[in-house]
Amino acid sequence: MILGLRTAIYPTPDLAAAKDWYAKVFERAPYFDEPFYVGFAVGGFELGLVPDGVPGTAGVHAYWGVTDIDAEVARMVGLGAALHEAVKDVGGGIKVAVALDPFGNALGLIQNPQFDLGAVR
Repeated sequence: MILGLRTAIYPTPDLAAAKDWYAKVFERAPYFDEPFYVGFAVGGFELGLVPDGVPGTAGVHAYWGVTDIDAEVARMVGLGAALHEAVKDVGGGIKVAVALDPFGNALGLIQNPQFDLGAVR
């Protein structure tokens, strides 16, 4: 039985730089920090960083919930992300966008008014 999203793994060529960048994006320190894996607990899910593999948009397709997608996209771009897919309404008031982290991975964002994401950290 599939229980739901648990972990999204992002490869990076520079684990230390990725750890610092994601700590700023998610505004928290990793709960697991080893040379082979760095894990962040975010709203009941895990973002994992690994120092092997090839970053890029063809890999991970996880969407992280936000309460104000326009503000979050602007904040991430200010932290060094590049806009890959602009904010768009996909129906029902649900908005999505995709940024590229400084390592080339796609970092999806979703604003869904059907969920109270502001209370989940």
